[in-house]
Amino acid sequence: MSKARRMFTREFKVAAVSELKSGKPLSYVARRLEVSPNTLDRWRRELKKNPTKAFSGNGNRMLGASRDSELEQKIGQLTMEIDFLKKLLRSFEEQQEGDIGSGRSTTRSAKKTKR
Repeated sequence: MSKARRMFTREFKVAAVSELKSGKPLSYVARRLEVSPNTLDRWRRELKKNPTKAFSGNGNRMLGASRDSELEQKIGQLTMEIDFLKKLLRSFEEQQEGDIGSGRSTTRSAKKTKR
């Protein structure tokens, strides 16, 4: 199964290159925009070589989609963390019920009265 090739607008590419010019690291911008660092570097070179004619092709706007996918990824991560914590809590509660049912106590006062 092949992925559809993504296309970006000129505005998107110029905005990405301007982020690089502002001093942000290439890897950070690439991750944030979900673009290959090599692609960003190529865009930077193209814009530097010929600022007026760079990116003259037609592209699809990707800024909104990038933000949406970032939020979906965050939701997925938080869902996984919540599920993990629920399982941990359930395990802890079962352990506590087992300790109470067996007559074992974890308090200090119970240990002192048994002496």
